[in-house]
Amino acid sequence: MFGLGGQELILILLIVLIFFGAKKLPELARGLGKGINEFKKAQSGLEDEINRASETPSKPASTSTLASQIDNMSEAEKTRLSEMLNASKK
Repeated sequence: MFGLGGQELILILLIVLIFFGAKKLPELARGLGKGINEFKKAQSGLEDEINRASETPSKPASTSTLASQIDNMSEAEKTRLSEMLNASKK
């Protein structure tokens, strides 16, 4: 655990006990636990966001697919589409 042996952990616990007292120890442990929990949630959220961003977006429709869809359109729809394209060029 963090490269610390049993003796080092006992020494750290004794120092904390001396500085803060036995009554404050549960409160400190609770605060430390909440802090670690929030850190893990933030880390998980960041990993999820990175995974979503790295996913490949779906391919747009190919030109042959679009051409076949336009061929299947009625003349009125083709005229309207043509008018919309001309209006967007202006």
